[in-house]
Amino acid sequence: MADSLGLLQRWIEAREYKGYDPGDGLTSWLRPLTFGNVFAERVLQQLIWKSPWNFRPLAGVKPLDSTKGRGFMAWGYLLRFKATGDTAFRDKAVACLSWLIANKSPKYPEYCWGNHFDFASRGGRIPAQEPTIVWSGLIGQAFLEAYEQLSDEQYLAVAESICNWILRLPREQAPVGSCLSYHGRFQSSIHNSNLLGAALLARTWKHTARAEFLEVAREAVRYSCHRQLPDGMWWYGEEPKYHWIDNFHTGYNLDSIKRYIEASGDNSFEENLRTGYRYFVQTFLEPSGCPRYYHNKTYPIDIQCAAQAIDTLCFFSDEYPESLALAAKAAKWTISHLSDPSGYFYYRKYPFVTSRTAYFHWGQATMFKALAHFQLATETRNEKHVEHEHLAQAS
Repeated sequence: MADSLGLLQRWIEAREYKGYDPGDGLTSWLRPLTFGNVFAERVLQQLIWKSPWNFRPLAGVKPLDSTKGRGFMAWGYLLRFKATGDTAFRDKAVACLSWLIANKSPKYPEYCWGNHFDFASRGGRIPAQEPTIVWSGLIGQAFLEAYEQLSDEQYLAVAESICNWILRLPREQAPVGSCLSYHGRFQSSIHNSNLLGAALLARTWKHTARAEFLEVAREAVRYSCHRQLPDGMWWYGEEPKYHWIDNFHTGYNLDSIKRYIEASGDNSFEENLRTGYRYFVQTFLEPSGCPRYYHNKTYPIDIQCAAQAIDTLCFFSDEYPESLALAAKAAKWTISHLSDPSGYFYYRKYPFVTSRTAYFHWGQATMFKALAHFQLATETRNEKHVEHEHLAQAS
């Protein structure tokens, strides 16, 4: 796995952190043919996105920068620095964070980030540079990781600024809890974005002691945990059009609740976390290690689901020791079935065809961070094992 991680890093760096994105279809020269109709834009975007073959060069779609991709790369480099002490990883992380500081969304005074392209979804059109909690919350975790490792106050200041932006977002006030909006254009209640916002608020509160951060975070966690279904799952969102359950958004939910609990010390949601973790392991990972996309079907087998499964399983390995072995199984399966000899990872495997499109943030950056997390978790486990052996021999 270390070989795969090194190959992937070199592949990404050789392309200067640029690449395609699943949702970049509206940058095509074909877009004027949609005449500004959101449904037509969605059709164009989905045709380019879901095709097993990469038509982007023909459609005029070019590789772009990705704020989320840079965030995951920074986070992965920091995990490698933590595991190895190699300052080259630290310097690469700092360079990615500096790029993110210079490339924040111009639409708000606070630090926040979105896509470099327009995106049309079931929830409507999200313009280029319109920040979302998903992007900003995950990038914020990389800045907090940098602050905790490097003790540089500028990184905490960026995280605090992101939290200030989150507090400005619309909020659904519900009988139990409140839901942070996915973005600032109008209220959009989605569980994973709500919980990602809560996780960042709580972890930043731990360093700033700003009471409002923790208060809003707790209400957000209350909202989503109250709506967790009895078997441990969450719909993507509560509106009927969002009633699906998938691997990586469930992983975001679990990671976020765990980060909230660890940062706040609030154990009120431990049972929600345990139930959700059991559901995730039993539902989204086949005995072979193959990651499933949806709760009720395996295909398409998607690289984002593979990366998130590895990452979440590593994150829970401190409490569930068997989780690291499951992460290893998922990583081995993914490397065997979805990696290209050149170092990058394929997008998706369908029953009769594999989409070999190389996406930057969706497949490469998320896998880089996941494999870096796996290496760190494995080395930490080995160190603890050696330490226990020494203690046993001494006694």
